[in-house]
Amino acid sequence: MRVREGFIVERNAGADSSLYKWVLILSVAFLVIGNRVATDGAALPTRFGGTVYSAIATEIVNRIENNHDSWETDVFTTFRARIRGGELRGTEVTAEQLTSTRWLLAVREVEVGDRVLLFYDQFSGHHRFHDYIRINYVIYLGALFLVLVVLFGKRKGLNSLIALGFTCMAVFSVFVPAILSGRNIYATTIITCAFVIISTLLTVVGLNKKALSSMLGCMGGVLLAGIIMLVMDRFLNLTGLIDDDTRYLRMLGNNININAIIFASVTIGAMGAIMDVAMSIASSLWEVRIARGASNFHGLFTAGINIGKDILGTMLNTLILAYIGSSLSTILLIIAHTNSYVELFNREMVIVELLRALTGSFGMFLAIPLTAALCGFLYSKSMRQQPQKIPNPR
Repeated sequence: MRVREGFIVERNAGADSSLYKWVLILSVAFLVIGNRVATDGAALPTRFGGTVYSAIATEIVNRIENNHDSWETDVFTTFRARIRGGELRGTEVTAEQLTSTRWLLAVREVEVGDRVLLFYDQFSGHHRFHDYIRINYVIYLGALFLVLVVLFGKRKGLNSLIALGFTCMAVFSVFVPAILSGRNIYATTIITCAFVIISTLLTVVGLNKKALSSMLGCMGGVLLAGIIMLVMDRFLNLTGLIDDDTRYLRMLGNNININAIIFASVTIGAMGAIMDVAMSIASSLWEVRIARGASNFHGLFTAGINIGKDILGTMLNTLILAYIGSSLSTILLIIAHTNSYVELFNREMVIVELLRALTGSFGMFLAIPLTAALCGFLYSKSMRQQPQKIPNPR
């Protein structure tokens, strides 16, 4: 007899392993089928202009500097580079780089040994400097993080990484292609959120009452956040054109609903925080049940509300600070160019950021009592059905 995350059960490693395999199989099947459905029958946007290659600079051929005045300087650099990927792999090409303080292109000049991205302009037939390759160092840092997660979390840490992989693939192989190919964004958002919630909790926690209560609590919170966003969209007369990125999306010509993009970003952004709150309460209440022997609905529900109050304070800060941090440059630019706070807080860009934080907060407000109530019902029910106590080793 042993306690296992929401149940008092006999040891049954075979059943656990079989269920785990089915979760992985069904998740992969959803991603494969979802990708085919998302991209079938609709053409993705056509990309024009040229091709980007990774390369390494091997020689500086020429450098021309033009000083227009004391603060405007143009530097035109010609360099040789060896292409490291794509159809031209191993080929030595001549490329050009222009840095100019006038056009805010004052990136560091290319040096021998730099790993760079080259853009091949099909119209002019020239290779031009596009950017520096920076992902390598991020990969090293990410690999260190993965190792630490597995070392610290053991089996559950590995499951967490698998769940993270499912989430990323759902977004980039199903959700994004579906939007670009003109699918219904509202339906795609709901399906993606449901898959992420279910696959994450089943992969990390397993199929038990802890996962079920947190799953339903999270879905309730995310649903409320989505409903609030839909209602506020109607009242606020949002255009969806909050920045240059949304304007470029409008120019793709795929009839993308920009307002639906805002709905999707708000809902998916809120889902992570709401899932964290729901899982924290479900896990904490199970530990309370084991440690204190609380077996009735009222005791477990009250404990869940008290735990939720503590979590809520920090999670509200997390939501607000996350959105402020992600748009800090924009906020600084807007404040620097306006003297009216009335104008500032009525800009659509600012309104949308406030909506992100508020809808996520409302979702957490619902997720806390809903998860606590579900845990109180499910945990107390399992205690009544199996009244035997764990023997005291003393």
